[in-house]
Amino acid sequence: MMIRPTTIAALAALVTLSSAFQTPSNTRIISTTTLFSTPPERTSDQPPKPPLSTLVKRVAVAGATGRTGKLVVQQLLSQNVPVLALVRDTDKAMSAFDPTNELLTIRKTDLGSKDDVITAIQEGEGVDCAMWCATGFSDAPDQSIWDKVSAIFGFATNSQGSIDAVGLPALGEALAKSPKRTLANGSDKSAPLPKVVMLSSAGVTRPDWTDEKKSALEGCAGIPIVRLNPFGILGVKKQSEEELRNCGTEYTIFRPGGLNDKWPKNSRPIFSQGDVAVGRINREDVATILVDLLSTPEATGKTFEGVSIANSDGYYPPAESLSVALDRLILDKDGVSEDVARATYAIMQQLLPGEKQAAAELAMGQTYEQLDKEEIGRLGARGTEEAPIVKTA
Repeated sequence: MMIRPTTIAALAALVTLSSAFQTPSNTRIISTTTLFSTPPERTSDQPPKPPLSTLVKRVAVAGATGRTGKLVVQQLLSQNVPVLALVRDTDKAMSAFDPTNELLTIRKTDLGSKDDVITAIQEGEGVDCAMWCATGFSDAPDQSIWDKVSAIFGFATNSQGSIDAVGLPALGEALAKSPKRTLANGSDKSAPLPKVVMLSSAGVTRPDWTDEKKSALEGCAGIPIVRLNPFGILGVKKQSEEELRNCGTEYTIFRPGGLNDKWPKNSRPIFSQGDVAVGRINREDVATILVDLLSTPEATGKTFEGVSIANSDGYYPPAESLSVALDRLILDKDGVSEDVARATYAIMQQLLPGEKQAAAELAMGQTYEQLDKEEIGRLGARGTEEAPIVKTA
């Protein structure tokens, strides 16, 4: 049997697509929980990266009070990195963070207004990079039925006004002409670091796949979020990604799989490309990856997905650097071939949680474990579930 070179490349890449979390040795802790108590020992001859606080002046974080954004802010502050928190509700931000922390600036910002976002960056006292952790949706249980109905009709008729479609490219535009960021203190001879890191989502391209591809890759095209695609959220995320790529600034787009706070944290992430990954990853690990991307030049100009292998008994800890894994990934401008994407899919399906490993059989709100036990999920049986997602901006 002859194996195509592209298939071999995909298999080789997948075997080595493990990555890492970087922890500084000198941190300022402002929260009661941290991902790591001590930095991992270095096992390679590569010199350690400079502390993140020496590579950035100030990081703007959009969606700073969200579940992931809050973790990102806490990690940045713990590494002595100044933060500009762009939030809708300053009272919520004041209760979520220590307002007396001199490294933190909280600014009420309308992420659905291009002018307000650009003004926030320009007035941000040295902001030279940004993290997009915001979304136009929330699963907050305190939303009224009127809010939900209004959100459905409002979003369906005005997707261009979602915060992803407006605020994200505005961040890129605001930073496009700022000085190049590098590991070598601004030297033009060094590879650029990303100025904007976007938290996106696995699955954003799948609704637009051909029927043949959806059928062939049903294990990732048939999962609940893709099958239901509430309010067209995946299409908006995809459009926002494209606008970020075209805004003229250095960027990185990270698409995590299912965010699961009960999944073991401090686990080994597996990165892939082609939007075929399905699985779980702990939200704290996602925050760690996002922060590490700010000091990883190998991530610049790339879009990739990520799930994690549970770190059972210390067998699958994170590696010490993201660089090795991300260096193997393909730049967006070069594109991922269909052969590579399908070979990647075949391998990634073997990493699914549960015994059945049948992601396409899941209902929204149903876990892999419930599927194995033939139990109904919290939102009802497959085909009858209602996604509790409402627009928040």
